[in-house]
Amino acid sequence: MALTQAYFIQSQLQKQYPNVLIELVEMNTTGDKIQDRPLAAIGGKGLFVKTLEEAMLQNRADFAVHSLKDVPPELPAQFTLAAISKRESPFDVLVSGRYSSLDELPKGAKVGTGSVRRTAQILHYRPDLELIDIRGNVDTRLRKLDEGQFDALILAEAGLNRLGLQGRIKQVLSPEICLPSVGQGALAIECLAENKALIAALQILNHSESRCCIEAERAMTRALQASCYSPVGSFAEIKNGQLLLRGLVASKDGKVLIKTLQQGEPEAAVKIGEQAAAHLLEQGAQACL
Repeated sequence: MALTQAYFIQSQLQKQYPNVLIELVEMNTTGDKIQDRPLAAIGGKGLFVKTLEEAMLQNRADFAVHSLKDVPPELPAQFTLAAISKRESPFDVLVSGRYSSLDELPKGAKVGTGSVRRTAQILHYRPDLELIDIRGNVDTRLRKLDEGQFDALILAEAGLNRLGLQGRIKQVLSPEICLPSVGQGALAIECLAENKALIAALQILNHSESRCCIEAERAMTRALQASCYSPVGSFAEIKNGQLLLRGLVASKDGKVLIKTLQQGEPEAAVKIGEQAAAHLLEQGAQACL
């Protein structure tokens, strides 16, 4: 997945800068190497980012491409998100060989996911299911599904689309069932904040509407001081000139679900995110965090 995304960004830049050599530097992060434990137990999604940041500090790479949902809400001071790509589908999907929807899954069905956010929301919707932590890339997860280790998987639609695996999707989960992760569906291009020339060159990749929505989502997460251990969902979109932000904090067992809906002018994206966090905290979200 990481390579597919990096090749996509490389091709987009190469079209704009045909006379510039854009070299892909492949790396294995700590998150890639440790596959036998849940991400939350070994440091969270930031593990995928840290190794690449070290490479940039050591001048072994100029910029990094991330799934934005894997980027912590606060970056070290030396770094910035130079660009955020146009967001693809932000939604989660059900993948199964035998069942066409969450509602079709039998009682006690084994559902694989590596996300506490997904686990909490699926358990809230179907508390009779067995949610099991699963690690590995998409191919590994699909193999385990096909071998019968799971009855279904919950994955990101954007990832399957990028890998050409749309045919495996049985149901796109509505945000009423499973609110997406912050930034899900978009790619982030990170570089050193001091590299102004590179930041300027990368602006051709920046999608202003997607960035505006995701800034609201990330502001909510920062204000909550949420971590990879926190079942937090967020989804912003612009409708009729207004930014609408839905936010959610849940207990890990899915028994408690706290929601908010905030809206305002797109230019106030960060403020809207902070308002969403404040409303969630007013309702008792801190106990879940």
